[in-house]
Amino acid sequence: MGRLQGKVAIITGAGQGIGAAYAKALAGEGAKVVVTDIGDTSECVDAINAQGHQAIGMKVDVTSNDDLARMVRETEAAYGPVEILVNNAAMFANLKLRPFWDIPDEEWDQVMKVNVRGMFQAVKAAMPSMERNGRGKIVNISSSTFFLGPPGFLHYVASKAAVIGLTRSMARELGPKNIFANALAPGFTQSDGVQANPVMDAFSAPNRAQRVIQRDMLPADLTGTMIYLTSSDSDFMTGQTINVDGGKMMW
Repeated sequence: MGRLQGKVAIITGAGQGIGAAYAKALAGEGAKVVVTDIGDTSECVDAINAQGHQAIGMKVDVTSNDDLARMVRETEAAYGPVEILVNNAAMFANLKLRPFWDIPDEEWDQVMKVNVRGMFQAVKAAMPSMERNGRGKIVNISSSTFFLGPPGFLHYVASKAAVIGLTRSMARELGPKNIFANALAPGFTQSDGVQANPVMDAFSAPNRAQRVIQRDMLPADLTGTMIYLTSSDSDFMTGQTINVDGGKMMW
């Protein structure tokens, strides 16, 4: 039996890339996985089911309360109460590299809406189901950019800093409900979105050089930490942020 046998897990932004890697890893440990995205989820879902695991897909906009309510309702109908929520949906790979004074206000608002408010709304939607289940594990995806503050993506970095603050306060409020919230902060990862955006090419070599582990970081490098945070192995841990970046940032 896997460490997540029979658990019901929702992963947002999981149609491809890192989110899909999370979904496949959770399913591989026995979780019944709900793959959500604003785009097509069929490739990820089909890959999981082909391995003999359980997954369904849904089109979900994390900024829509109606979509999120439907997400939870359909998850419960298919699998039962939610125990795991991985808040992965975010804007990053399609953003342009530019100084903050050139970032349009509308783009700032959209990044904050998706990357921060989307998590807030998703947790509010899933929390009653976790309470019915008697426990819950929430993993909010932040970013190692919070610790470095690189130029060019100020709105993204600010949004991921907000995720850490959100996680800490959320953990204190949810602890009495037996629901635990932690953050995972990935380093620069060769995801599908990153590889599809030529702007991101300039970041690959510097990141390799600055790491103790001097190679490209892949989505699979994050899945072990994800399993830890969603399994009983982390049952005495909440409000924390784990940075996984190959040893680039240390403090």
